[in-house]
Amino acid sequence: MKFQPNYQYVVQAARNQEAARLPLYEHNVSYKKIGEIMGKDMESLYNGDDRELEEFFTTYCGFFKDHGYDVVTFEECIGRVMPGSGALGDSRVDPVIKDRDDFDHYPWDEIPEYYFEKNSRYFQALRKCMPDGMKAIGGVGNGIFECVQEVTGFQELCYIAADDEELYQDLFRKVGETNYKIWKRFMKEFGDIYCVLRFGDDLGYKSNTLLSAEDIRTLILPRYKPIVDLVHAYDKPFLLHSCGSIFSVMEDLIDKIGIDAKHSNEDQIALFPEWVKRYGSRIGNFGGFDVDMICHASREEMRE
Repeated sequence: MKFQPNYQYVVQAARNQEAARLPLYEHNVSYKKIGEIMGKDMESLYNGDDRELEEFFTTYCGFFKDHGYDVVTFEECIGRVMPGSGALGDSRVDPVIKDRDDFDHYPWDEIPEYYFEKNSRYFQALRKCMPDGMKAIGGVGNGIFECVQEVTGFQELCYIAADDEELYQDLFRKVGETNYKIWKRFMKEFGDIYCVLRFGDDLGYKSNTLLSAEDIRTLILPRYKPIVDLVHAYDKPFLLHSCGSIFSVMEDLIDKIGIDAKHSNEDQIALFPEWVKRYGSRIGNFGGFDVDMICHASREEMRE
């Protein structure tokens, strides 16, 4: 069968509607791994000039189409342009914000400009190379919690919560304001490329949320709301990616924030049918196969 992509199937899934054909979804596919499969040095193309960048996205988008996807997964993360960032992904990075003075002297107002200076060329090239019948899923990577941790780290954030409650609250407020500015410009300039918008904000681990459910409700979710409302104003669904056990805040995410879909599940937290049982009538559940299962199981076990 000659595959003809249709991004509307993913939109229907995100809106919790049954699509004529069940679409495939990957939250991310490493472009370095795509390069290994397609026989190209994708990292050099990604960092190259405009001609090389166009070749990157021709190859990148072609990979998704050739492997049966209806959408191209692509995002650029805010954390990468935050000065002094990196504490989210590497505990050895010395956090750039540890106290009020650090916070007050941090260049918050410049971050949106940094973001578009670095990333606009990627979104423009993505638009130019998008195959017929496809659109992108993704957008502005990193949620509120992740961006706070980029400049504080998780451990230092816990110290701040204990030592300076006002600074603790201000960090989430300021990141929320900054991220919204980026999203507002992004939707205006590049929203047309995307059929479903999302960010990833890993709120939990295998048995609970990383912060208390109350802190998430009062400090993080109110910063989600303007972004989700903005996406809805463009008549597009919003998908939240979050790893971990976040059952304690799912009702808030659905009823108060209005997410349309949720991605990722781990069998050690709850098997996928549990997500369907709890939320299948209200949101689109994206995911299904635990990556650990794919890594170690036999074909027969996966088929079962």
